[in-house]
Amino acid sequence: MKIKKILSRLLRLHPKSIDLSLHRIQRLLKSLNNPEKKLQNCIQVIGTNGKFSICSTLREIYEAAGYKVNMHISPSVRKFNERYYFSGEQINDSKLHKLLSEVEKVNRGQPITFHEIVTAAFFLEAARTKAHINILEAGLFFRLDASNVLDKNIASIISPIGMDHKDFLKEGTVDEVIFEKCSKLLNGSKIIVSEQTSLEILNKINKTIQLNTSKKIISGKDFKYEKTSNGFDFIDNSGSLSLPKPNMLGDFQYGNISTAIATVKELDQFKVNQSHIVTALSKIKTEGRLQKISTGKLRSYISDNNELILDGGHNALAASVLAKYLDTLNKNKKIYMILGMMANKDHAEFISQFKNKLRLIIAVDIPNQKNFIKKEKLNQIIETIGIKSKTESSIQSSLQFIVKEDANAIIFICGSLYLCGEVLNLN
Repeated sequence: MKIKKILSRLLRLHPKSIDLSLHRIQRLLKSLNNPEKKLQNCIQVIGTNGKFSICSTLREIYEAAGYKVNMHISPSVRKFNERYYFSGEQINDSKLHKLLSEVEKVNRGQPITFHEIVTAAFFLEAARTKAHINILEAGLFFRLDASNVLDKNIASIISPIGMDHKDFLKEGTVDEVIFEKCSKLLNGSKIIVSEQTSLEILNKINKTIQLNTSKKIISGKDFKYEKTSNGFDFIDNSGSLSLPKPNMLGDFQYGNISTAIATVKELDQFKVNQSHIVTALSKIKTEGRLQKISTGKLRSYISDNNELILDGGHNALAASVLAKYLDTLNKNKKIYMILGMMANKDHAEFISQFKNKLRLIIAVDIPNQKNFIKKEKLNQIIETIGIKSKTESSIQSSLQFIVKEDANAIIFICGSLYLCGEVLNLN
């Protein structure tokens, strides 16, 4: 309860949830004696999709090799504490409350967005926590994101880039997205570019970073992967590694994992071998990212034959890879989707990726959130795309409806990480 109260206060420090600028966090960090300047061996992960998967893979590999890691992610799924990982463990409630209180006091009520002040809190605690490596997941776009305050890093990773957050762009083009994410990467470092959805996107990224003095390591040119019957082979200029299937669903994850491996191999100041990578692949956990729900309270609402799958994807790029994943599932089972989305997303573009793949979409409101699209309006958009749809008042009633319709169906819940968090907490 104490943490909820302080988070509520921090949310009220600025009238906008997002206000792209660096001057507020730079002002606060200066008042905190610039903790970000004290961090060593920082890896920044930038992009549209796959950032969390890359961060998690890096953390597991380095920890398997005996290194201590700090990691900052955004947003959290189930609990705010997830955003702060220090030297081997997620921050506990007591330490989190003390940290946020300290930063709140130093800020002295001055205007600052929620994301900015909680990012400053990570920098402060990370500077105090001994770790070999600091992994930072970038927030919106990166150029003016609160994470873009470092003077140096050891690597910038560009995950798959696609269209998202159109409401913060002037023209609403992918060229703008690439500029915002890639034009201000640190020089004199290393840039690792992951597998992209098209050669056009990759070429635009390469053009944007061509004058950056960092060494470039590009997927498809400097490293790649090939699926095998038992897993996959990671291949680069030094040879290949035969690796098992990771503890993650979806073929798209091979690209994210290979990008993390390419980064680890490039950063050869840290001693990592194949056995460390194999160990890490068996341990990776990515809650809310293509996660099967096989146990828990929500299973009581459906039959033993229903599959329940959860994913926080919320943009067109995510929808396209999720749609491909659905194509790999049991062709004899119908797929029902439970969908809840935030208001500022491109709903039609997301939903259209699933046309002719679903029996029905059930639109729901996202509990405990303010800026979601109402289920009635979402339902109208679904209908205009030509997918059968209806609304339900809750996740539980949606599950009950589906099991009455088809006790063998695959149930896929998606559209928002906030929705995923609510589902996992209900479960």
